[in-house]
Amino acid sequence: MLDSQVLAFSLVAAVVTLTPGADTMLVVRNALRDGRKGGISTTFGVCSGLFLHAALSALGVSAILMHSAQAFHLVKIGGAAYLVWLGAKSLHASWRGIQAPVGMDNSVLIHNASLRRCFLEGFLSNVLNPKVALFYLAFLPQFIGPTDPVLPKSLLLAGIHYVQGILWLVTVTLVVENTRRMFLKSTMRRWLDACCGALLIGLGVRLAVSQR
Repeated sequence: MLDSQVLAFSLVAAVVTLTPGADTMLVVRNALRDGRKGGISTTFGVCSGLFLHAALSALGVSAILMHSAQAFHLVKIGGAAYLVWLGAKSLHASWRGIQAPVGMDNSVLIHNASLRRCFLEGFLSNVLNPKVALFYLAFLPQFIGPTDPVLPKSLLLAGIHYVQGILWLVTVTLVVENTRRMFLKSTMRRWLDACCGALLIGLGVRLAVSQR
């Protein structure tokens, strides 16, 4: 299954991966909030959603989004509402300020819960984005030959996209981590939370009003 079609898909997927969007913004926000582990956890959540899109595309479920305006609208509104909710949380954190450090006994449990939340936020951000679903529905069939096994080939292409996404978003996380120390002051942190929140809300509104 490794042929010129796979190479062509890799190039197209690389362009899509490097294009900033809601997933990248969410990784930046969580890396600023929870450090390198938070950004990487979000990255794995985002990229894990690609396999679900690939499987749904191969099974024909994503075709519903292409041919049903109502289904597309519902998924789009759900994804937009989720981004707005994440943005509102960032704005609330900015308004509230940074909480006092927790005790050592609870810090590990709270940190683990934070990483799980980062993964889930990344996964839902990707899965609830109808643009990603339509990308997989529109482009994957073009790179699958008539004699290729559809589901394995779809998962192979998603795996390539997954690796590209991991490499890129982990790089973004490390860049944020290296500059994060200068943003740990309370005032700067609140401004960053406000900016990330406003951008996520803006992306959510843009998704809600966008056409197919």
